[in-house]
Amino acid sequence: MSEEKKTPGLEENFQKLEGIIEHLEDENLSLEDAFAAYSQGMALLKECNAQIDRVEKQVLKLTESGQLEEFQHDSGTL
Repeated sequence: MSEEKKTPGLEENFQKLEGIIEHLEDENLSLEDAFAAYSQGMALLKECNAQIDRVEKQVLKLTESGQLEEFQHDSGTL
């Protein structure tokens, strides 16, 4: 059997980001380590944004008449 590498889920990526933030808050962190952690965090944040975009495209809403239609996100409001 071949093992397929599983892509981390959004929650797992958020947990990794939290760990990176905690690491960056270390007062004794060298500049080189801080830059490496920052770069890793930015790449992870980009992946999280892509994951959120994929989920948003799959979201459907139920109208008052009981019909399903695609969710239209108004980027001006949250």
